[in-house]
This record gives sequence, C-alpha cells and structure tokens, in this order.
Amino acid sequence: MYKHVALLVAKPGMSHEEFVDYWQTEHTPIARDIEGVTRYQTVLPTEPDSAEFDGLAELYFEDIQDLHDALGSAGSRDYDPTKEVAARAREDVDNFLTIEDRPRFIGEEIVQTDETDGDTTGLYKHSAFLVRQDDLSHHEFVDYWQETHTPIAREIDGVVRYATVVPTDPAHSEFDGVAELYFEDLEALYDALGSEGSRDYDPDRGKAREAREDVDNFLAIENRPRFIGQETVHVDRTEG
Repeated sequence: MYKHVALLVAKPGMSHEEFVDYWQTEHTPIARDIEGVTRYQTVLPTEPDSAEFDGLAELYFEDIQDLHDALGSAGSRDYDPTKEVAARAREDVDNFLTIEDRPRFIGEEIVQTDETDGDTTGLYKHSAFLVRQDDLSHHEFVDYWQETHTPIAREIDGVVRYATVVPTDPAHSEFDGVAELYFEDLEALYDALGSEGSRDYDPDRGKAREAREDVDNFLAIENRPRFIGQETVHVDRTEG
C-alpha cells in the first residue's frame, strides 16, 4: 500500500480551531473521494500548543501512479492534477494551508504488528519522521532501521500497531522514513516515547528504554520532526 502523508501547517492568521473546523468539514469530504484513494485518515494533535504541526492528512493508494497523478511526486509541490476531485482538493488547500511550510512524504507502508484489525479511529499515534545520521547512506539507514531497530520498537509496552513507511523515491524525499506507533492509552504513549515538545525523555523500563537508546545509533534526533495525535479514519476501501 502506498501512502501520502501531509504534515499540515495552518495559514497565517488562522487559529488552530478555525483550521481544524475547515479541514474536517470542508476539505475532508473532498479529499476522501480523490480518485484512487483507498483509505483516508486524519490525525489531530493531542496538545496543539506544543505540536510541531497542526495535523496530519494520510491518503492511501493501491497504485503509485494513481498517487502521483492525484497528489504529485516526491519533491514536486507545483503539480496540476487533471482528475476532477483531485483538482478540487488541490485548489482547496490554498484556503487553509501554508503550502510552502508543509512537509510531505510518499512511501510504501510495511505493517510490522497490528492488533487493531485496521480500526484505528480513536487510537493515539506517534509519528516519527526519520532523518538518518550523516555517516549513513539511505540504504544503510533502512537496513539498520528495519533489521535492528524495528524488532525492538514493535515490542514496546502498550503498542497495538506499528508500521514503517519507506520512501518510494529516496533521492527526492524530505525524510528517510516514517515510523508510526499506535497506543490505546495516551499516558502509555508518553511513558514510552515522550510528550509533545519533549525530545529529552528517558523511559526507564523494558523495550521503550532499549528503543530510546538504540535511536542514537542511526537517527539524527534533532532533525527528526514528530507528531503525537489522535487518529480518525474517514473512509476505508481496502480489502479485508
């Protein structure tokens, strides 16, 4: 499954509440019906005043070309979709988003563990947008991440779903990958991964401690945006 993640930044002068209201009531009914979209979900920050972004919009496609046709390719912001709904969505983003300050990521999702049966509405999610250390190639980074770190991270206490997203076009991607960890309980998330605005946390037990220590082996922590929020699935057309 191919995934487009948009890290949303509200237009200047728009309050967070105004942004969320427009996004959820005006834009989402368009975006969820973009041609080729098989699943559309949004993530609202649990602590808006401390969050690095105003929200996440995540669109899934079975076919990477359908994704590119609707939302542009990696590294391309100045695209002009030809299909009707995709074109409407592209025009509408100018009404509430600061496009230039909105990072985005296109990748292929790998589900590492899942106890949710795909029903993630209401769950709390930590999304880490990963940047590799300078001495690693992208290939070396992915190999370490998938083979060494992921077996630790997916066993963190409280994690009910863990997915990694690897860029389809690393040379033009804004990040080296995305790690998504879901929890049913927000305090369990904070205990394992820190709260909004907190990078200098020190989990004291189990796999959370081991994972925190291991990130220093392959991640440039200070260059890694992250987002903690509550997810809502607006449409799911995926099989099964």
